[in-house]
Amino acid sequence: MVRSMTGYGRGIYSDNQRSITVEVKAVNHRYCDITVKMPRKYSFAEEKIKAAAKEVMRRGKIEIGVSIDNFGKSETDVNLNLEVAKRYYDALTELSQSFELSGDGQVPLSLLAGMTDVLTTVPAADDEEEFTRELMAALKEALEGISAMRTVEGEKLALDILKRADIIENTKNLIAERAPKIEREYKEKLKARITELLDGSVEVPEDRLALEAAIFADKANITEEIVRLGSHIDQLRTFINGDEETVGKKIDFLVQEMNREANTIGSKSNDMDITSWMLELKAEIEKIREQVQNIE
Repeated sequence: MVRSMTGYGRGIYSDNQRSITVEVKAVNHRYCDITVKMPRKYSFAEEKIKAAAKEVMRRGKIEIGVSIDNFGKSETDVNLNLEVAKRYYDALTELSQSFELSGDGQVPLSLLAGMTDVLTTVPAADDEEEFTRELMAALKEALEGISAMRTVEGEKLALDILKRADIIENTKNLIAERAPKIEREYKEKLKARITELLDGSVEVPEDRLALEAAIFADKANITEEIVRLGSHIDQLRTFINGDEETVGKKIDFLVQEMNREANTIGSKSNDMDITSWMLELKAEIEKIREQVQNIE
């Protein structure tokens, strides 16, 4: 089964306390590269988010964004440090007595509360287990959405690749049909050329012509390349139609081998028709290679 590496998914969890929105975006990449953007106070859940994403997506550059809106309570708690407040109170009281300052000797509450570290604000504590459960519910919905999109896109890629595989096979068959005729035509052209040069004064030995034609045919023989190319096409269809989920790297390697065979056919063959078909082969192989870059 072919799946694209490109997709988008969105999931939401909401109750009377908070709303959690998770967005997942993915594009093609050689490996599985996951980044998570979320408020720092909830970073305890980051590894669980990545682990859940890896179960669904094996390759791709994946960005997961998490936003939280709290309804039921403030996101900030206030801590009172009584020990520090007592020390400030004692110090201020002693200061007032030592210098016989006017007043009733009482330290104003506003002054004491404004002293450093007496009152501090910290992020409100959350039940990590409860929050993680809610977050994973939103993440699951987002992952289901992106997975469905990647599957649909993958089906389109598979159809396009199979169509091009058919074109490559048809072109390969034309080359295979043409290849055996080259030796005979070369022998006839060679005989005509020699006869022309000698002006018909000397009869050209058939055995010598046959030897020269055989040497040429051996150098230009592309049977192995045609057979291997056919095998690669069959294997490509197997990958596309198979049940394996992550086939992008295998198909990419296979396409490289197909391109190698096409290049060898072009370099060994001394025939205009085969050269033309070879260029068509390479064009279709390159189109497949471009599509494969987006397959998981």
